Amino acid sequence: MAGSINGIGMTSQRTRERMLTRLREQGIKDEVTLSAMGSIARHIFVDEALSIRAYEDVSLPIGFGQTISQPYIVARMTEILRAGKPLGKVLEIGTGCGYQTAVLSKVAKEVYSVERISPLLMKARSHLRELRMSNIKLKHADGTMGLPEFGPFDGIIVTAAASHIPEELLEQLVVGGRMIIPVGTEEQTLYLIERTDKPGSEFKKTKLEAVKFVPLIGGTS
Repeated sequence: MAGSINGIGMTSQRTRERMLTRLREQGIKDEVTLSAMGSIARHIFVDEALSIRAYEDVSLPIGFGQTISQPYIVARMTEILRAGKPLGKVLEIGTGCGYQTAVLSKVAKEVYSVERISPLLMKARSHLRELRMSNIKLKHADGTMGLPEFGPFDGIIVTAAASHIPEELLEQLVVGGRMIIPVGTEEQTLYLIERTDKPGSEFKKTKLEAVKFVPLIGGTS
């Protein structure tokens, strides 16, 4: 465990408030998302040696070749997924350390999260248990396949870069649902996918901004 939930010094509530000020300056406007970010102790999701950097706007290593996304990207993807409306059932592809999962749990009724790396999922489960979050279901599975047995979902958030948009995930969106996904290999772009009820053009794709994520890989380990 990387320190207490409340923290002292660099992991204190005051440090979180500075993070929120920076996020507002970076253009994050959704107060529900900002409130969720401010309520989650980000430092417990990283190794103790890195906790002093937990609230900086950087991605940090969490082991197994994976990273915790920078706060701006977590806030941006959450804000876009919400679109100013309450979220019902959300699917997250790539639990990682569980930080994005925790933020989602504050803005959605139910969160289903998939992680392919078993030891990483165990760490995430420990972090989330510490925060006593009861509306999250974690599963060790191949994220490229989603979780059709629990779908369809109002929102899907993918926290690793896909070489293409997986058809399996598109099919698990409700009509009116939204998916946020980074796409690309060398150069990656964040996309918003919206499912409409228009035959022949039921998926509206909007290109958002350049990003950098670890690659989305199939299978489990």
